[in-house]
Amino acid sequence: MRKNRRFAVSTVGEMRMEATETWRALFENWPESMPREGLLVTNFQEQIPFISFMVSGGIVLVERDTPDSYGARKVMVAYDAISAVKLTKPMEMARF
Repeated sequence: MRKNRRFAVSTVGEMRMEATETWRALFENWPESMPREGLLVTNFQEQIPFISFMVSGGIVLVERDTPDSYGARKVMVAYDAISAVKLTKPMEMARF
């Protein structure tokens, strides 16, 4: 982050890295009290429902409960390709 006289300025690359680390931290520290399921939205606006996931290095492996049109049940997604994670189960905000 470059410092300006009045405010800090982030480059696009720095913001992407911060987002990548945020998604990685979310999946690595997923609260035990929350079901490991939801809807992962990619930067390509693809929505991937998942019922389980595993983390590894720069990717997350999500598992679908039903296969997609190609028969795939598991999808590997790079953290920097994630734009949102939707939680599909109702829960109290305090659990998050």
